Amino acid sequence: LFVSTGASVFADPAHYKWTMGYNPNYQTEARIYAKHILQTKPQAKIAVLYQNDSFGRDYLAGLKAGLGADKAGMIVKEASYETSEPTVDSQITSCQGAGADVLLIAATPKFAAQAIRRSFDLGWDAARYVSNVSISISAVLKAAGVEKAKGLISANYAKDASDPRWADDTGFRQYKEFVDTRMTAKDLVDSSTIYGFNAAVCLAHVLRQCGDDLSRDNILAQATSIKALELPMVLPGVRINTSPTDYNCIRQMQMQSFDGTSWRLFGEVLEG
Repeated sequence: LFVSTGASVFADPAHYKWTMGYNPNYQTEARIYAKHILQTKPQAKIAVLYQNDSFGRDYLAGLKAGLGADKAGMIVKEASYETSEPTVDSQITSCQGAGADVLLIAATPKFAAQAIRRSFDLGWDAARYVSNVSISISAVLKAAGVEKAKGLISANYAKDASDPRWADDTGFRQYKEFVDTRMTAKDLVDSSTIYGFNAAVCLAHVLRQCGDDLSRDNILAQATSIKALELPMVLPGVRINTSPTDYNCIRQMQMQSFDGTSWRLFGEVLEG
């Protein structure tokens, strides 16, 4: 339950009813990017860099679904890469060469950092969207060069523990009290810690709902009937909802942009 992934295979109850992901489905996230692109650049020419596996193909499928059949022509370049490749420099160059003014980087951290750096070094002024899995400032943006990452756009669903706006937030205080008692100051701002805390609170909710019946069937029944659950470290307006036919726990995200120092949320919470 609540695996740290947005891969669609983990939200497929028809084939894998005992496994449920936690993160927003990658297709959901890409639909949200499509919605934002249509709102802000309706005549955009879009290039997509994607990992040639289920992770990357989920983003590509979600983007196309979000744009709709009548807007499919907005995608002017699809550039895939294999995880065995040393760099994605040539793919980014080909994306620029296609005349795109929007770039979606559907890549894992190592390749996302390369794509961010290369797109900047080319002097390409495209609007750049990057997968939520590659928004770590320490692991990705610093590796690319924070000055080269400025202006990046992504989407998020979790609170940033380093953002002072949450200092007086009840959920953040609950999280901080836990970390202060059991962990370190470094752990406080680690996105993996935030995921683990939220997922644990979600699991505790499921177990409480089970009452005295901790059978596999009842645990699954409770995990697939969560309604409007608010977790301490998710953004306001984001709620956990599941059903026996829909294992996508999180379907809402908020847009954010990187200002060279930190991610800044903007706009309303969007649903994919």
